[in-house]
Amino acid sequence: MTIDASKSIEACAKYYGDEEAAMRDYLIAGEAQALALDNRGPIRFDEDGNIDPAILDAYARHGFYIFESVLDDAELEEIKHDLDAMRDKFPTGPDSEVNHRGEKALGVGNKALNLVWSKPLGDPLGGTSLANGRHEIKMFEPEAKSDTPAAAPFILLGSLQFSEACLRVYGHPDLLKVTEAVNGKDFAPFNEALFIKDPGIGAAVSWHQDGVTHWDNPDFDQDIHGFNFMAQVYGST
Repeated sequence: MTIDASKSIEACAKYYGDEEAAMRDYLIAGEAQALALDNRGPIRFDEDGNIDPAILDAYARHGFYIFESVLDDAELEEIKHDLDAMRDKFPTGPDSEVNHRGEKALGVGNKALNLVWSKPLGDPLGGTSLANGRHEIKMFEPEAKSDTPAAAPFILLGSLQFSEACLRVYGHPDLLKVTEAVNGKDFAPFNEALFIKDPGIGAAVSWHQDGVTHWDNPDFDQDIHGFNFMAQVYGST
């Protein structure tokens, strides 16, 4: 199912001032091109339980594949419930250890970093050496409204320890079959994160390629760095 992105396109374009019309046209054209690609649909298997080779072929040609309706409405509601519960425990700001009720905030006292913050509508990774410098270009950072908070939640790391619903997604049998088809039977999950992009304040993630270790490997192949699954909880083009 493809959502109607027209309101999102209009809202985004308005941040570009004199370039508003050009940005609107760019986004509309990009959406049309994306929808015209042959890399979208449900997960399909043959009679032997193997993933449809047409899916793997389209993934190899385009570099990504959009699986539709993998999570049903009940699963999405469970995830949204857990997301709301986690957000209710977020600290009130980057330097706070309590949530909005004055209670100990999510992740406080944990050994590893959990919640990453950004200035509203910022691009905290682009053009920096963070994450091994793989976000090479700094994206345009629109001015947020004057009444927005000074910092906005950007990434929640280690989310599986806080949400059984998210954990179940990572163990989804159809997704594991897709993973096996790409990586082979000997694979291991590497990382999990929730990207938080609230309307009007959510930060951007500049274009990048995640793999940073094997570009010069003499046995390089297109799957050497593995791949990401990205579940869009609230709809996506």
